[in-house]
Order: sequence, then C-alpha cells, then structure tokens
Amino acid sequence: MTIDRSAAWSLVCEWTQSESLRKHMLAVETAMRAYARQFGADEEAWAIAGLLHDYDYERFPNDAHSATDEHPAEGVRHLRTLGVSEEICAAIMGHAGYTNTPRESQMAKTLFAVDELCGLITAATYVRPSKSILDLEPSSVRKKMKDKGFARGVSREDITVGAAELGVELEAHIAFVVEALKGNAEQLGLKGV
Repeated sequence: MTIDRSAAWSLVCEWTQSESLRKHMLAVETAMRAYARQFGADEEAWAIAGLLHDYDYERFPNDAHSATDEHPAEGVRHLRTLGVSEEICAAIMGHAGYTNTPRESQMAKTLFAVDELCGLITAATYVRPSKSILDLEPSSVRKKMKDKGFARGVSREDITVGAAELGVELEAHIAFVVEALKGNAEQLGLKGV
C-alpha cells in the first residue's frame, strides 16, 4: 500500500467538497478501524478503505449504476494509478452492489456491512433532541430501520445482507457500530448540542 492516512484524507478533501459526505467517509473509516481491531486485521488498510470508499462520488455520482463507469470505478482506477493495494480497491468496488464485484475478503465484507449502517446511525442521531450519538441506543437505530419513511436513501437490505455476509447478528452489528462511532463523536459532528 503506497497511500497513508494523510494522503488518503488529502484525496478526500481534493475530490469531495460536501462536508456531510466527508463526515460519512470518516464514520465509515471509524467503523472499519473498530472492526479491524476486533478481527485482528490491518487497521490502517481497513481505515483507508473506509475513508476512500466514496471519495469519487461527487465527481462521478453514477445515477445509472454502471458497473464500469463513474462511482466507484473511476475512483478505483485512480487509486490503482497511485499504487493502492488490490485488496482496498476490490473492497471499494464491492461496496457498490451494482458493480457485481464479489466481496471475498473480510475487509470487503466489512466495508459493505458498515457503509449504509453508518448513514442510518448518523440520520438517527440528527433527529434526536440532543443531536448526540452519546445517548443513542442501538434499539433506536433498529426502530428507525423499520420505519421505511425515515432516511429513505439508506438501503435496509444492504444493512441486513451486510451483517449476514459478515457473519454477525444484526442487533450486535448495530450496537458495535454505534459504540465505534461514539468513540469518535466529536470529529464526526455527532457529539450534539
């Protein structure tokens, strides 16, 4: 791997202007770090996969869900020119189901499992009176997950399939990611008012 965390963050900032999208990538990075520690995996590599998974989304939004053009294919092509490991590139490709990239590594399965869940947890935090993740209970996230009108852009199916592919029970997965994000609440803008 030829890209470190600092270079990855510079790439995110260069390609992504949206503060909320940057915070989403930081949330996914946080969840990936936590799972890497739990699985005894390479924490830095997993964190970089999480941080970079959507960095090309603003430039190449891919409304047509092309498997080979726009997000995430364009971003991954660029990462390969930088010498980023194939494991990270494959994980980033695999987080978008429409690329038909098999999620073979534990890293790839984890990235898919935490991506949409981080979005749901963030949305659930924003509607709390405190606007703080610090008092968010996993059961509240599960309740919001059942509400089809809440955070409609978040794929409940991806969350469910992701937990299954990861081999973890859904409630435990939600609780794990909530706790991971609590540990980085300030940087994620989830500490509240």
